[in-house]
Amino acid sequence: MAKAKIIKTAPDPTLPSPWLVVRRSKVHGNGCFARKFIPKGTRIIEYIGERLSHKEANDRYEDADENDNHTFLFTVSNRAVIDGTNGGNDARWINHNCDGNCESDVEKGRVYIDAIRDIPKGEELGYDYRIGRDRSDPLNVDEIYACRCGSPKCRGTMLWPAKRPKPRKRKKAKGKVAVKGKKKGKKAAKGKSAAAKRGKRGKRAKNAAARRA
Repeated sequence: MAKAKIIKTAPDPTLPSPWLVVRRSKVHGNGCFARKFIPKGTRIIEYIGERLSHKEANDRYEDADENDNHTFLFTVSNRAVIDGTNGGNDARWINHNCDGNCESDVEKGRVYIDAIRDIPKGEELGYDYRIGRDRSDPLNVDEIYACRCGSPKCRGTMLWPAKRPKPRKRKKAKGKVAVKGKKKGKKAAKGKSAAAKRGKRGKRAKNAAARRA
């Protein structure tokens, strides 16, 4: 039996992908399922949408409910984010999976979803979002971004790294420094911090840059 031909050219992103179909998912909301057998290495679909700077994305979703993990944002680089809500295609419905059958690939500023193994007809597509953590995350951030992919390798969260990083211990000063006159307090930092500027935490972006690491 001849092996199926591997397709590395992405289908027209403005047209329905011949490789997938969207329907309700047991993982979350809508999901994408293989319309037919997909050979390993196939370029299934391109993730498209409105391109924004990180600041524009933060400003757009600064009032988003921080307990809502649903997002169509996709990090392309440290400068650009794709918002699949506007001008997006079916790629935005592919759910997170800790041990997915797909992966994202960034080439010249464009994001593609490729099959990393043979996918039988009817199987749900998924890839690791690796949504980045932040020092100002609330204590229940792993509950907010809980993963329900059902994989034996499920780490329980869509965030990356898998576990909350331990805070760094401050080094103790080597002795006291004599200061003449009265002690002066620290000067207030100019402007507000990035977190303060944003107010409520905006929508998190799927991390394309780190996913292949």
